[in-house]
Amino acid sequence: MQIIIFGAPGVGKGTQAKILASKLNLAHISTGDILREAIKNETELGLKAKEIVQSGGLVPDEIVGGIVKETLQQEKCKNGFILDGFPRTLPQAEILTRILSELNNEKLYLIKLEADDDVIVSRLSNRLVCSKCGYIINKDALKDNAKCPSCGAENSFVKRKDDEEEVIKNRLKVYHETTEPVFEYYQDKAEIIEVDGTKSIEEVSRAILDKLNSN
Repeated sequence: MQIIIFGAPGVGKGTQAKILASKLNLAHISTGDILREAIKNETELGLKAKEIVQSGGLVPDEIVGGIVKETLQQEKCKNGFILDGFPRTLPQAEILTRILSELNNEKLYLIKLEADDDVIVSRLSNRLVCSKCGYIINKDALKDNAKCPSCGAENSFVKRKDDEEEVIKNRLKVYHETTEPVFEYYQDKAEIIEVDGTKSIEEVSRAILDKLNSN
């Protein structure tokens, strides 16, 4: 099974990708993770990306696409994969189409998690992250001097700079301008599954799995 998980920043793509990967025995391919891994392992493309990153530039789509292709050819992807964070632009979508046509071009699913901008702004601007382990929690659910449910650290929760309201609004603006058109690109290239991303994590997972099973 080949899946792209899609939606605005903060809608829960990474969380759902991990859950689906576990339940469906698929490889979870996070673009950020595989880029960092390629740089760490000093692959040919990783070295090129490292040089660009160190100079302060953005890694070109062709290099990111090359790293994605190398990853999809690995043994861990033999049962399928779920792509998280790629493609984010139309050129990246076109690169992925070429990659899949060269590999095993099975039926492709695109899962879109939907949420209004004001819900996302509220959700992200109210979240805190544990400075020790990265666990994320809504500040309304955090009691005074509460320990981190994940690592047990006390008074460790902080607000990230990219969760400030103005930063979030700018990220959403970029999403609407450059990433949302990718959804239209896949209308005739993938099985589209749309799910309300504002529900609980468990409800969203169940809705996705139910729709996948009915296809």
